Amino acid sequence: MGQTQNIFRQGFEDHVYSGAAIAVGKKDRILYKETIGNVSYDPSSAPVDADTLFDMASVSKILGTTFCAFHMIEEGTLSLLDALTDFFDDVPEDKKGITIRHLMTHTSGLPAEIFLWKECKTPEEAVQTILHAPLVYETGKGVTYSCMGYILLGKIIEKITGEGLDVLSKRWTFEPLEMRKTGYRPVDQFAPDETICFTETQSLNGPTPPGIVHDENARFLNGVSGNAGVFSSLNDMIRFCRMLSMDGYPLITKRLLDLATINYTPDTDENRGLGFQMSGPEPTFFGDLFGDRGFGHTGFTGTSFTVDPESGLYIILLTNRVHPTRANGKLTRLRHLIQNAAMAEFLEM
Repeated sequence: MGQTQNIFRQGFEDHVYSGAAIAVGKKDRILYKETIGNVSYDPSSAPVDADTLFDMASVSKILGTTFCAFHMIEEGTLSLLDALTDFFDDVPEDKKGITIRHLMTHTSGLPAEIFLWKECKTPEEAVQTILHAPLVYETGKGVTYSCMGYILLGKIIEKITGEGLDVLSKRWTFEPLEMRKTGYRPVDQFAPDETICFTETQSLNGPTPPGIVHDENARFLNGVSGNAGVFSSLNDMIRFCRMLSMDGYPLITKRLLDLATINYTPDTDENRGLGFQMSGPEPTFFGDLFGDRGFGHTGFTGTSFTVDPESGLYIILLTNRVHPTRANGKLTRLRHLIQNAAMAEFLEM
């Protein structure tokens, strides 16, 4: 038993998660793959396997919104220099300079969070509510990880195409990669599915039965949102990360992936690419051994993936650390330890 496996199993013993799935691969090879536990702390609940669905939370920003934007950039229907004024009327003066690049690098100045379910009467009011929120700094002069910026990006994509992110993601990303279980709203009409990993029993705006998106704003936006909403499995995430480890083939060109994995905020501690979080130079969830060119993302519910482009190594960790409550901060350190152990154990394989 390797040290990566030891730490992963210890996380289960320490109640960091009731169930989890992990994989380490290098391009088209799987080096380590394991699942553990159950979808909830009820021992009679369904066991986690490689096809169990997890709420991917903010990893949805990559799986859904970012890759839809990439597809549109390469087909010539979207540009990083496009501004909010190209898509919305009556954009306030302080936000007229916000571009797609600002949204994707979290440098727009938009706030991190707005409780849309409190501020809006209907989901249709979301765009205007975000547009009229005060900036937290002048556009391009700082970095604030903003779910609001990604909700706007999702709305722009939908406005250009006339189709929903769920439909576009399935057509452009999930079906080509044969990610057959991945998508938004995994249960029809928001009915619970007790084979999906449980998240928080009670979130800020109501119960979250399994299969109902945990993110409150995404739930208010009917489960399909630019910031959250995708559910996926270990097997499907392996397919996605294999694509990333092989320079984007067959979804996007290497040139675009290289552009997306530049650190656009090197003078801050945020390390932001286009959608992706970058591994350096400041300390991040990647651990201590990843180097400066790694990229990936985390999700609030306890999900993450990381890719080292130089070696093609990738690490996927899917957990339900917010079950039964988000007041569980144990995953942060455990993820660092797993990342370190996996890099040491598998990098040269």
